Amino acid sequence: AEYMGIVSLYNRTKMVRCFVLGVLALFAVASSAESLWKVGTGVHDVTGPAAETGMMGYAVLSQRTSGIHLRLRARAFVFVHSVSQKRVVYVSCDLGQVFHMVKMKVVERLQKQYGDLYADDNVMLSATHTHSGPAGFSMYLLYDLNSWGFIQAHFDAIVDGIFKAIVRAHDHIQDAQVLFNRGQLDDSNINRSPTSYLRNPEAERQKYDWNTDHEMNLLRINSASGDEVGMINWFGVHGTSMNSSNHLISGDNKGYASYLFEQLKNGKGVLPGKGAFIAAFGSTNEGDMSPNTKGPSCPDGSPCDDAHSTCQGRAQGCTAKGPGADMFQSTEKIGHNQYLKALELYGTAAEELSAGDIDYRFAFVDFNTLQVDAAFTSTGKNEKTCRPALGYSFAAGTTDGPGDFTFTQNDTSTNPFWKFVSGFVAVPTAEQVACQAPKPILLDVGDTKPSPWAPNVMPIQIFKLGKLYLLAVPGEFTTMSGRRLKDAVRKTLLDNGAPADIKVVIAGLSNSYCHYVTTFEEFQHQRYEGASTLYGPHELAGFMQEFSRLAKAMATGQAVEKGESPADLSKLKLWDFQPPVILDTPPFFKSFGTVDVQPLAHYTPGQTVQVVFWGANPRNDYMTETGYLTVEKLNPTTKQWEVQYDDGSWETKMTWQRDGISSSKIHIDFLITFDVAPGTWRITHSGFYKLPIVGVKPYHGVSNTFEIAATQNPFYMTYF
Repeated sequence: AEYMGIVSLYNRTKMVRCFVLGVLALFAVASSAESLWKVGTGVHDVTGPAAETGMMGYAVLSQRTSGIHLRLRARAFVFVHSVSQKRVVYVSCDLGQVFHMVKMKVVERLQKQYGDLYADDNVMLSATHTHSGPAGFSMYLLYDLNSWGFIQAHFDAIVDGIFKAIVRAHDHIQDAQVLFNRGQLDDSNINRSPTSYLRNPEAERQKYDWNTDHEMNLLRINSASGDEVGMINWFGVHGTSMNSSNHLISGDNKGYASYLFEQLKNGKGVLPGKGAFIAAFGSTNEGDMSPNTKGPSCPDGSPCDDAHSTCQGRAQGCTAKGPGADMFQSTEKIGHNQYLKALELYGTAAEELSAGDIDYRFAFVDFNTLQVDAAFTSTGKNEKTCRPALGYSFAAGTTDGPGDFTFTQNDTSTNPFWKFVSGFVAVPTAEQVACQAPKPILLDVGDTKPSPWAPNVMPIQIFKLGKLYLLAVPGEFTTMSGRRLKDAVRKTLLDNGAPADIKVVIAGLSNSYCHYVTTFEEFQHQRYEGASTLYGPHELAGFMQEFSRLAKAMATGQAVEKGESPADLSKLKLWDFQPPVILDTPPFFKSFGTVDVQPLAHYTPGQTVQVVFWGANPRNDYMTETGYLTVEKLNPTTKQWEVQYDDGSWETKMTWQRDGISSSKIHIDFLITFDVAPGTWRITHSGFYKLPIVGVKPYHGVSNTFEIAATQNPFYMTYF
């Protein structure tokens, strides 16, 4: 009922918002000077295996994919300066992370098609950090463990999807106007490690109103003729509204926000991922920012132990709750909050990014033993970073998703048993132990053989779009880490002649992944984020130094040494212990696509249609850009079936269930919202089955028709 209220409120306000924003858009375009920008946009499906595959984010072995709620997408934006002809590409990807090998292979394909037009330097790939996508696309073993190894088909689908999104953006470059806006979004994140945040100097904390960032930065893109083309915004919140009990692929709160914004601008009749308007809800320094705004508590409702986030000494019971009654409603609420704030900023955006040029700087930095100048360290001394390692509290997880065993957060002691077990991975040297102190090393991931489990070399990158400076950070910076980085870059730019009104924004989880980046003070506390800061207590100082180096070079027009790229891991033999699909078989006297459970004959808005098909394993084909299901309405005039929803729609869920040894049931749910038109409807399912010798073949199934009555409650109120 609450969900139906959300939809009703959305419909009631949609016409008013469209009118107001349309008027504002006309004024904005009318006042625009001749544009210096050209912009192209594109989107493509990057959804991976929807069955039997470990999911990326919570590192819970039992969390394996078994269906789809929202498809994952790559949203690409190409910016070109009309005078200098310099260009940059920003891509927001509905992924847990973007790993270096993904970026490397995307750039290789771009250069094969376009030559040197696109390269490492001017291509930025950023993940939204959803925890509800499949894993197995890293090539670094640490990040492929949960999927039982590297999955080549999944990796290829992601690379292909990002590449094709950029190609579509490249093919649709047009004269454009780019507007900037900034605003405050409350009630949409909390700090999940507040005791770590309190370790930062009080004088520094006093400069800010909250222990999380509430700032949303937004770009509005119009064509030169005034058509609405796209939107990008950056706001800090984790993609953990869907918890570790979820098994359906989902873009989480940011994916839902994109879905709402694109549906509004493209029209409800346009299927997800098929419209011309592209809306990206990008990540930023979300390292300690949780969407579970009710905060953590124990199963009996009592508060958790603050320092360790435990209940009766164990991390498993201390979990944070979102604002909704369940994880789906919590995803809606946090996504809807971002959507509404973005809509407000989009409608009032008036500041043109027309001053200055497009520029970029990029470098690879070896963080194994980076020397960090005293000007950037918290100790006031020259320091160095460390070989990558994870601490004990990494295994404790967070209040968004606790870990297993007896690990707890804020743990600076070792355990003989786990020390013995971790020794099978690698035994840290005395120098490494001293470098990482006070982190007790659980996994010395930088010294594993025959290749490291985690990268030693990190990419850093800055884009300049007029007065906007976009910092591509390859990890999860905490709130205060992000603030310090932005302040350091801003100071460097101002000291070297940049105007006072520059905007410095972080694009999180970009181009590679180094886990977390805490402040020196937060590192001493060794909660999850500190234990997951790979390169030791001076990692943030190293990033501040290197980003400042790039910023100075950009401000003074100097080139930078690119540095040595990490090794191409695709040349190694990568392990994959996930058994392949051997064969699919329907039950006796059934065929693939046969309906096992038909819909009822009649429904009213607020009800859910449920249909079950005999199908096959979704791993046989990811159904990229097509989908496993459609919800169709009969056009009474043409007598043709018209697709209204698919498996990229929030209103649908596709769940895969193994039946017996080799049979599969495909459950399809369709929620009838109050804006659904009355009439005759049906549901279809498509997929591929696999048989020995025969190979992989397509199948299709269609349900009986059902009638949906007209709504009797169009103004149902909501809890928003």
